[in-house]
Amino acid sequence: MGPTGNAAEPVSQFVRSFEAHYRAARTLQATFLEEYKENGQIVRTEAGVAYFRRPGKMRWEYESPEKDIFLVDGKTAWFYVPGDHTVMRVPAKESSDWRTPLALLAGEMKVSRVCARVDFAESEKSENPSNVVLRCRVRGASSSSRDATKSGAATGNANSRDGTANDAAAPKASQDDTVLFEINRDTGELSRLIVRQRGAVEVEFRFRNWQMNPPVTEAMFHFEVPVGVAIVNGELPAGEAGVK
Repeated sequence: MGPTGNAAEPVSQFVRSFEAHYRAARTLQATFLEEYKENGQIVRTEAGVAYFRRPGKMRWEYESPEKDIFLVDGKTAWFYVPGDHTVMRVPAKESSDWRTPLALLAGEMKVSRVCARVDFAESEKSENPSNVVLRCRVRGASSSSRDATKSGAATGNANSRDGTANDAAAPKASQDDTVLFEINRDTGELSRLIVRQRGAVEVEFRFRNWQMNPPVTEAMFHFEVPVGVAIVNGELPAGEAGVK
């Protein structure tokens, strides 16, 4: 079966299934593969493990090609580069991030918080024939910080995540973005998320090995600045080369 539904399967059915699948879980864990692309070409590929905990906490442990940590503790977003002895921090509500739609998983799990409208992605092919692809029309928000993020990401280094945050309570995104959710048609489990922007810029997340209510402690979402690590406050301006 293709990526779309039919008259007997309205898009609202799949939205409800997606929400219901994750709403009951207080903690979540999954392995991920992240690809950043420009003009259809892969610029950078990263992989690791992502953790979510309500309300509004996330921890992304990047394991390859290098070890980094992106953490949101509910109020502050931290991006730690151990090899550079540097940590970036920014108030979560003052920024946005490529992973903004994934803030759903650490929040109320209401797709309407991020999407003004959801349709079937008629022209998108799902990776798995048992999946369905949904297109999200992002609710309006300031795109200035996202533009800065995009400029940093284009360098192909850590700046693709620098100084940005997922605010589960009030996610931000640009109306120019196209967000695609690929979910399991029967269970609602998230398989893939794609964010596309103007200028042929795209980031794709693929998820595997979802665990519901794993023993993820509260302490995992508290960032303790290691001795000797420099703290940099706020976002990098557009075009900033960054710390790497």
